[in-house]
Amino acid sequence: MSGSLLSGDATNGAGLLLALALLFPLVLAVGLSFPAARARIGTLLAIAPLPALAVALLGNGARFVMPGPFRLTLALDASGAMLMGAAALLWTAAALYAPAYWQGGSMLRRAGLWWLFTLAGSLGVFVADDVVSFYLLFSLVSLAAYGLVVLEGNSSVRRAGAIYVGFAVLGEAFLLIAFVLLANASPGGSLAIADVVQGLPFSPWRDWTLLFLILGFGTKMAQVPLHLWMPLSYRATPIPAVAALSGAAVKAGVIGLARFLPFDSGSVPWGELLTVIGMISAFYGVLVGLTQTNPKAILAYSSISQMGVIAAVLGMGLAAGRASAPAEATFYAVHHLFAKGGLFLAIGVVAATGRWRIWPVFIPAAFVALGIAGLPLTGGALAKLAVKDALGYGLVGTLGKLSAIASTVLMIRFLTVLRGTARTDAGEALAPLTLRLVWWGVAALAVLAPWILLTPATGYPLSDAVSPSTLFDGIWPLAIGGLLAIGGRRLLPNPPRIPPGDILALLRPVGRLAGAASVAIERTEARLREWPIAGAIFLGLVLAFSIAMYLAGSS
Repeated sequence: MSGSLLSGDATNGAGLLLALALLFPLVLAVGLSFPAARARIGTLLAIAPLPALAVALLGNGARFVMPGPFRLTLALDASGAMLMGAAALLWTAAALYAPAYWQGGSMLRRAGLWWLFTLAGSLGVFVADDVVSFYLLFSLVSLAAYGLVVLEGNSSVRRAGAIYVGFAVLGEAFLLIAFVLLANASPGGSLAIADVVQGLPFSPWRDWTLLFLILGFGTKMAQVPLHLWMPLSYRATPIPAVAALSGAAVKAGVIGLARFLPFDSGSVPWGELLTVIGMISAFYGVLVGLTQTNPKAILAYSSISQMGVIAAVLGMGLAAGRASAPAEATFYAVHHLFAKGGLFLAIGVVAATGRWRIWPVFIPAAFVALGIAGLPLTGGALAKLAVKDALGYGLVGTLGKLSAIASTVLMIRFLTVLRGTARTDAGEALAPLTLRLVWWGVAALAVLAPWILLTPATGYPLSDAVSPSTLFDGIWPLAIGGLLAIGGRRLLPNPPRIPPGDILALLRPVGRLAGAASVAIERTEARLREWPIAGAIFLGLVLAFSIAMYLAGSS
């Protein structure tokens, strides 16, 4: 189409729908300048992810190209479709949950702008096909999420927000360096992700590039020691928002490693380093999580652990040149998306439910939580099956099985704390029906979606999931973990407590600096509450970062 803003195959319906998946939330964000739109904020948040869900279901292979100096490109492959579809479902569920949870429109209106920006970035990273697009959308999801973290606005929340934004900027800096190095080594100066990754093994800056990629995406995945932001921000963020952030937004780090690491050629030392980081995070998250008393903090440390398992899968794949590792890690991430997002929603449901009416909401939580540890026939068991070969059968494979035992102990701890949050002042109280229905729906997705996706995503037949060896591999870690949990409670009824943020609790000077920074950020945030200022400044910053990176790569 000569003279069109759309190039080549972008003019087909699937390509336009792919573009709409990202543009629709941004258009709705602009629409919040009108009082009529703000009055319907709940509906707008619920429908915003629907184009993304549609293209994930119908548009595999879709491509959209915006010509011009940056030639921004979007493309949907199988891994991107899985993550985009799952993320769209979770964002929709969180949006349906939010009005009933907040019981009013004021908090929704405060959240709306940041929610829509974060949503657009969260969905966009799964389909960005060039370095500039990816960096712009990654920045969007990372920086806009700050507005969701600080919604409640008290001093501890502001501190969590300051720490979050500090780590977000640090991660952005790592990635900016990595992307500039990638662009300078790309064959023919192309900024397509496939081209820069193809040129990476021959780059004179290969090792530096891999280091900064691992640091940047490792920060987003909260890998030790760059994990400190996650427990603080997850505890501070209201449940509807943290459900979406913990399930969907953190997967930007997963897709980043899956897209930018050279799995075809491999790299033994960097793959081994990523595996070590992942396994340290897998066990560190459990050990510190066991000392927590807040259910949101426990889930945060569980996420550190589970992201560690994914990092180890990708690390082993990089070391072995295993081309299937990204798809296997993506499948594992989809289960985690539904399971962890759902468990955060369960916290709000249980807190609104009387202790005598808790079982219809608590029993699904037990299935989903133990599914994270690999409970047979759950989605988690299929996730473990999908990464079994990638982790191997040596030391790392053994550590993977031990991490399942550790996750069992942590999830039992979570369920114990969760049950204690039920209402005691009104034992017959029921959470609003909307909260229960949304929670049950996401719980069902956590269990059932992996059964639908296993074979197309990984090639494993469903019969493998019900084989005696697979069932046994799921049962024995849970049995040992259950015994350890019971024994631990008897031997250590009052375990030591480590504050969320662990290492930061030991660094009081850093804490004081973070507190001072939070005051400045709070003042800035008050001005940014007005959407026109926020939209202009925020998007301007993101575009400035992207333009700087593009110019560096073109020089």
